[in-house]
Amino acid sequence: MGFAKILHEGYSTRKYDIDKKKIEDFIDRFFRFIFFLEYQRCSELSNIEIRLNEFKMEFNEILCSVTDTQEHLKTNHFFESFPKVYQLLQNDAQTIVDNDPAAQSKEEVMFSYPGFFAIAVYRFAHELYKNNIPLIPRIWTEFAHSKTGIDINPGAQIGEHFFIDHGTGIVIGETTVIGNHVKIYQGVTLGAHSVAKNLQNVKRHPTIDDGVVIYANATILGGETIIGKNALIGGNVWITESVAPNSVVFHKGQVTVKNKFPGNEPIIFSI
Repeated sequence: MGFAKILHEGYSTRKYDIDKKKIEDFIDRFFRFIFFLEYQRCSELSNIEIRLNEFKMEFNEILCSVTDTQEHLKTNHFFESFPKVYQLLQNDAQTIVDNDPAAQSKEEVMFSYPGFFAIAVYRFAHELYKNNIPLIPRIWTEFAHSKTGIDINPGAQIGEHFFIDHGTGIVIGETTVIGNHVKIYQGVTLGAHSVAKNLQNVKRHPTIDDGVVIYANATILGGETIIGKNALIGGNVWITESVAPNSVVFHKGQVTVKNKFPGNEPIIFSI
C-alpha cells in the first residue's frame, strides 16, 4: 500500500490535468491540415473555415487544462499570429528548396523533410512561449524531437529563412538567438556551459548572426559566444569563444593512407 499512497498523493496534488496525447495529436493534425498533407482535398472555402474553427475550439479546450483565465483571449492571439508564422514557414520551405539540390519542390519538403516539421512545430510553440503558456510549448517541441531527432527549445529566437539539412541530433538551447538565412546541418549543438540553476534567466546559449553556415557535429557553447555574420563553421569543431564575421573555422585532422597488404612500409607510431 505504500507505493499506492505515493501515487495517490501525486495524483491529488498535481498542478495540471492534461491529456498529453491530445496535445501532441493536435499539433500533428494541424500541421498536416495547413500544409495540404491530408489525403482528401478540402476544396470548399466554407469547409476550410469550419475546420479552422474546429481547431480553434479544440485548442481553447487544451488551453483550459493549463491556464486558469482568459483562455479565449490567448486562443485568439495564437490564431491571429498564425498568418505571420505561416508566411515564415513558407519562406523556410522555399529556403530548403533553394539550398538543397535533392529537394524538388516545396511540396516534397512539406511532406517528407523532418527539418521542416521540427521548424514548424518550434515556430508555433514559440508563439505560446512568448505568451507564457505553460507546458504546451515544450510538449510540442519534444513531440517533434521524438519524431525527428531535432531538439529545438521553444524559447530559442530564430530568424527568417532558416534551413536545417538532415537534422538528426541537432540541439538548440532555450536562450539561443539565430539570425536570418542561417543553415545548420546534422549533429550541431548550440548549447550552454554547465551552469547553476539560479542562472536560468541568464543568456546561456550562443548567438548566431545572419548568413552563418554550421556543418555537421559542430558544438558552440556559451551565452557570450557570438558567431559573426556569414561565418562558416566546419564540422566537428568545438567553439566557446566568439568568431569574427566572414571567418572560416575548421578542425584540422590528419588522414593516413596505408597499403592493406603487408610490405616493407615503416611502422607508424602515434603518441
